[in-house]
Amino acid sequence: MNPEKVAFGFFILLALTLNVGFVYGEIDNPNHHHVWEFSVVLLVNSIATVMKLGDRTQMGAVLLATSLVAMLQLIAAALVWTVAAHGTQAGVTEGVLASVVSLAVGAGVANVVSVVLLIIETVMLRR
Repeated sequence: MNPEKVAFGFFILLALTLNVGFVYGEIDNPNHHHVWEFSVVLLVNSIATVMKLGDRTQMGAVLLATSLVAMLQLIAAALVWTVAAHGTQAGVTEGVLASVVSLAVGAGVANVVSVVLLIIETVMLRR
């Protein structure tokens, strides 16, 4: 068993499951989406992205692309949340939170593609 592959798979799957945990619930209810949970989602996705940087295969390039898409979505969500919380008088409204969750769902789709590609790559490996 390759410990590097285990860590790689662990962070890809953890990124997906944390993202699903964050977006689960009513889209505009602030009690269902916590800023610290979102921060962990962003951190774990960042770690997963960095881990994909060394792979020089075609599959590695596609995995990196999916990870970069997820990061772009999550960074956009973080900017929306930060600007709303600190840059406006209204604060984080239901509409702002719905936008943040929608962007996180987009990142979740990219994470699903990443996990599916990882499964395909694992199945295609020859022993």
